[in-house]
Amino acid sequence: MIYKSVTLKRGKEESLQRLHPWVFSGAIAAADDTIEEGDLVTVYAHDGTLIGNGHSQIGSIAVRMLTFDDTAIDEAFFEQRLNDAYKMRLSLGLQREDNNAFRLVHGEGDFLPGLVVDVYGPTAVMQAHSPGMHFARNIIAKGLTQLPGIRNVYYKSETTLPYKAHLDPVNDYIIGGMETDEALENGLRFHVDWLKGQKTGFFVDQRENRRLLEQYSKGRKVLNMFCYTGGFSVYALRGGAELVHSVDSSAKAVRLTDDNVALNFAPEDGRHQSFAEDAFKFLDNMEKDAYDLIILDPPAFAKHKSALRNALVGYRRLNAKALEKIAPGSILFTFSCSQAVNKDQFRLAVFSAAAQTRRKVRILHQLTQPADHPINIYHPEGEYLKGLVLYVE
Repeated sequence: MIYKSVTLKRGKEESLQRLHPWVFSGAIAAADDTIEEGDLVTVYAHDGTLIGNGHSQIGSIAVRMLTFDDTAIDEAFFEQRLNDAYKMRLSLGLQREDNNAFRLVHGEGDFLPGLVVDVYGPTAVMQAHSPGMHFARNIIAKGLTQLPGIRNVYYKSETTLPYKAHLDPVNDYIIGGMETDEALENGLRFHVDWLKGQKTGFFVDQRENRRLLEQYSKGRKVLNMFCYTGGFSVYALRGGAELVHSVDSSAKAVRLTDDNVALNFAPEDGRHQSFAEDAFKFLDNMEKDAYDLIILDPPAFAKHKSALRNALVGYRRLNAKALEKIAPGSILFTFSCSQAVNKDQFRLAVFSAAAQTRRKVRILHQLTQPADHPINIYHPEGEYLKGLVLYVE
């Protein structure tokens, strides 16, 4: 198979020789005039040595590498990569009687840059983050349904593809249709709104952190900020929390949280209450010492490096408010999912918040994304989820 060609400037092949999967636009010396967004291209070093094949795109990342040899990017290629990803999830024990929700493909972490696939029971929800993966969506969907248990593939890329590509993707089923919107995570049931919800509908990246929270919840008064679908709230209730309050600025998210609580607990279980309110406003108005376990899991404050400074101010301000109000002897779970914020920057923001409040604070756990969100060792940028569990005297 012959692809269009990209030739690098002298010395710019070094990162690719270390198997980093991105070619930046500034590294390119020459390229075929006919290359279009999403085309398959072969990348060459300045001396003509073949480096590998990938998807082209417009922007600072000009090529996302799929291979570092001359392997063809065809149906067999995608079938093999999907099978490899599935085998790893099987080895992690993620598909079992009490769990059918997990990430099957995590972009560069599964050597498929630009592609994310989450599985909820019989349905795979696919997101393309590059034009090349958008054009390959039907081949990928076919490969997904060849994996055990997957019968439906929903494509959800309207908000994830570069708007400058003018691709006009439509969120819809490529294969199959709606069977059920319920997923099972560690024995708990959740409605998943992949049709209109954020991302793929449910944040499976917090699965292990939710289970850790459950262990700390017995007898505690829990506040779950930015609750979205109520994952942490449901785990806290199962863990024996005395009460759980869920807060989100979205009334729709609060309704979904209430539905998920009702899905797992008897109607007469009155421990849970939800509030559709701005997080900062809620923290400002809440009584001091009202809660002794607080979860701060906000949406990304910085999606790009240009927003980094404001994001760090936001994390510091949010954590300071929680630390000011939380009761003595409490636990604080605090997170950042901003890829532009590294773990040292996030930790410094939380440290600054603690220093501002003059509370005695100790780190109990340092948290990250689970094993079904693997980090390609050659692509450290794939580490995006940071978390701390703090004991506050």
